[in-house]
Amino acid sequence: MNALDRVVAYFSPVAALKRHQARAVLNHYEAGEPSRLRKFHRERGTQNEHVQRSAAAIRAQARFLARNHDIARGALRVLVNNICGPKGIGVEPQPRNADGTIHKEYARALLEAWRDWCRTPEVTHQYSFAKLQRAMVRAWMRDGEAFSQTLTGPVPYLNHGTRVPFSLEAFEADMVPMDLNDERRRIVQGVERNAWGKPTALHVLKTNAGRIGAPIASDTKRIEWERVLHVANWDHLGQVRGVSEFASVITRLEDIKDYEESERVAAKIAAMLTAFVKKGTPDLYDPASATDPREISLKPGAIIDDLAIGEEIGLVDSKRPNPNLLPFRQGQLRAVAAGLGGSYSSISRDYGGTYSSQRQELVEQWIHYAVLADDFVGQYVQPVWETFVTVADLSGVVPMPRGLKPGTADDAIYIAQAMPWIDPLKEAMGSAALVRGGFASEIEMIRRRGANPHDVLEQIAAFRAEAAELGLAFTTDGLFSADLDDDE
Repeated sequence: MNALDRVVAYFSPVAALKRHQARAVLNHYEAGEPSRLRKFHRERGTQNEHVQRSAAAIRAQARFLARNHDIARGALRVLVNNICGPKGIGVEPQPRNADGTIHKEYARALLEAWRDWCRTPEVTHQYSFAKLQRAMVRAWMRDGEAFSQTLTGPVPYLNHGTRVPFSLEAFEADMVPMDLNDERRRIVQGVERNAWGKPTALHVLKTNAGRIGAPIASDTKRIEWERVLHVANWDHLGQVRGVSEFASVITRLEDIKDYEESERVAAKIAAMLTAFVKKGTPDLYDPASATDPREISLKPGAIIDDLAIGEEIGLVDSKRPNPNLLPFRQGQLRAVAAGLGGSYSSISRDYGGTYSSQRQELVEQWIHYAVLADDFVGQYVQPVWETFVTVADLSGVVPMPRGLKPGTADDAIYIAQAMPWIDPLKEAMGSAALVRGGFASEIEMIRRRGANPHDVLEQIAAFRAEAAELGLAFTTDGLFSADLDDDE
């Protein structure tokens, strides 16, 4: 009962009982009623206030684990590799003519210029676009967010290094001060917003985030939001800044690290054979007959015949290694995998089980990677591609042709990391059966493997033409014609 109920109960217990019964009827959710048997958490403040207090501290812990804990580093690598893969998110241009068909010449020109740009897409010229994507995803998963600024056209002291004058300047979350808040200017955690909550500008530190000196407000530069790419984890509507994906599993990872460290030290001590001499019961001990510590030689086949009456040899047994370590570690890693959205097998490097169980895990897990890849495409790759197409046109490197269907110049298919094959033969036979049955196309199957269909066709055509010139023949040359004959 609350304070008012207790006052009522003092004067009228019956009335207090009726009040309590009425409240119990109105409260339909048992979980909404606190009790002494479980913790009851209340929402104290808005989500942005929670982020303000905790995001930077969580980010620091996640970075420490990524540097010093093998499991955390491996889990981060698993997420990065499965979201964008070794070649990054691929782009297949799909500009269309007025009749809806693909404008092949324009698509080919865009793709050629895009490949040139992908070699040095950012201002330092140290990253290819695939490597830059991996760096952005790594910062996104570890820190909760990452930023880039788009720079187009002539920029003082900047050499774009590509035919299309377009570069990216990438920076991590600590370059945007979390404690920069100004209600008058509508700045929340370094992000300036309008009355509707739409970001309009970003305030970024001019120098390294670890620098100590000028006040934050005077040490930042304002970047228009139209030139900002923000990849972030948002758990709530209206949330401004992102929080590390490791937030819910940091404590568990630290427990695993500490427990394994203790067991490792205990196992090392157990490996050091230690013996002691038991001198009998206390009533037999004579201080006058005590001698200096002896060295007893322990070796295979040794016979120890110089023990005094009542003495015996004992060995220190630390009960290590602990047989419960592996089950405990497996259970904790399953919980970590669930919290991160990664695959337990990949994070733990435990690949036991049958083909069916492994494939079931892969199929169910792959949707999580696909969702994260879709988020990354929408927040980063697609805006980069759309800006690239616009700048390529305005700079005259790849002008938009006449007759192009309005709004389709920057249309594209974004090819994410393909789901790997557990048994290549079974997967290939399944894909072939779908194509033969008319339930899928060859183009779809090529894209599922993360390749560009047009590139594959060009490679096959060029290879077969060269083979024909050399008079070489392959068993697959008549494969399609033979299939047609069988169908007839």
